[in-house]
Amino acid sequence: MELHDVWFVLIAFLWTGYFFLEGFDFGVGVLTRLLARDRAEKRVLINTIGPVWDGNEVWLLTAGGATFAAFPEWYATLFSGFYLPLLVILVCLIVRGVAFEYRVKRPEERWQRNWETAIFWTSLIPAFLWGVAFGNIVGGVKIDRDMEYVGSLWDLLNPYALLGGLVTLTLFTFHGTVFTALKTVGEIRERARNLALRVGLVTAALALVFLVWTQVDNGDGKSLVALVVAVAALVIALMANQAGREGWSFALSGVTIVASVAMLFLTLFPNVMPSTLDADWSLTVTNASSSPYTLKIMTWLAAVATPLVLLYQGWTYWVFRKRIGTQHIAEPAH
Repeated sequence: MELHDVWFVLIAFLWTGYFFLEGFDFGVGVLTRLLARDRAEKRVLINTIGPVWDGNEVWLLTAGGATFAAFPEWYATLFSGFYLPLLVILVCLIVRGVAFEYRVKRPEERWQRNWETAIFWTSLIPAFLWGVAFGNIVGGVKIDRDMEYVGSLWDLLNPYALLGGLVTLTLFTFHGTVFTALKTVGEIRERARNLALRVGLVTAALALVFLVWTQVDNGDGKSLVALVVAVAALVIALMANQAGREGWSFALSGVTIVASVAMLFLTLFPNVMPSTLDADWSLTVTNASSSPYTLKIMTWLAAVATPLVLLYQGWTYWVFRKRIGTQHIAEPAH
């Protein structure tokens, strides 16, 4: 396997980790409007991800940095062609981080309510736009012979990509709902389990259509296996949720995300951005990659740094593993 193939796999791994971790993170943010009934329950939801949300976003920074270093042509075409939606995602992530930190700085109800509204929208919008972006990456966009995107914003809002956005939005919300059931106690835990069933059924229907569409257009035997694993894991996650096995339900919803992202990258390879104008103009792991020397240096650095990051983040989740409920929320200071 060539180094550019190795880095394609590593970037797929980084995006998979990001969607697995930030997926439930976004989902919990959406639930602050869908599930929480009062201020205390919103605080419970926010506290379930409070210790980990910023660590989850490191995966996005690493994926973006790895793409820039390993496949500069891919990075340039992607970020220039998808400039507006990626800018919206970036602004949402900035506002979301500020909202988490500033929400508790003042006791006024209006102040806190406004920041909670910001958390909801800045979780929902990126969850949708990431699906739109990857739908276009896998489905192909208008790239000319100079490796430049020549389409418009409206070209990105095609049916396949919009369906991909709905799939990531509902799948992340389901992932966040089962995470909430896993991390909470009391009434909010029971309501989260009930909501997970409804969200999961919608997710299953949308994901099945999207993944089958992807398989028909670009799939092969390997991607078909990933499709079957994704659908089976989602169905079993719903069954585990109904049986009150939140740990299994969360793990299997994670398997659904992992298998779905794996399927997208399997259908993409060896392309990194297919061209709908001419297949010969597509960006591939070969023509979009950095020099072999650059990839070699990056590989040694990744071999040292990646295990350390995984160990540290795993330790963080272990420390904050206990369930919480409204009884653990202190009265606000006046």
